Amino acid sequence: MRTHQTAALLAAVTLLALAGCTSGPEADTDAGPTPAATAPTAPASPNSTQAAGIPPAPTGDKRTIYLATLTGIDPEIVNGDDEQAISRGRDQCTAMKDEKDPTRRIAQVEQRFTGPRHPGGFGPTKSALILATVQANICPTY
Repeated sequence: MRTHQTAALLAAVTLLALAGCTSGPEADTDAGPTPAATAPTAPASPNSTQAAGIPPAPTGDKRTIYLATLTGIDPEIVNGDDEQAISRGRDQCTAMKDEKDPTRRIAQVEQRFTGPRHPGGFGPTKSALILATVQANICPTY
């Protein structure tokens, strides 16, 4: 069992490393602004969501890597709901703008990312991996 956990962790770290190595013109194609994932009462323009500190949703390879990495950490994180996983990541980025303490950031992840068998979060180790995935793929400058 421990071998499987180690393999999953190594796969997640490898995907994170690959996500950070993208460069060139294709890297800029997935950085376009998108509206907020939550349903506002009036449609928000992409510029207003960025002005509010909400980063754009990942697209293209970044989206694929983000969701695959989260699933590699624990399949229940995404649990078939890609949009919710992306929304939670974007919300975490917004919260991180005001919170610089790494321990508190991990605690935020534990509260934000939950699942049917993990209503209290995924624990500090998986939450740290989730946080690294969010930062690498949604808000690398936060």
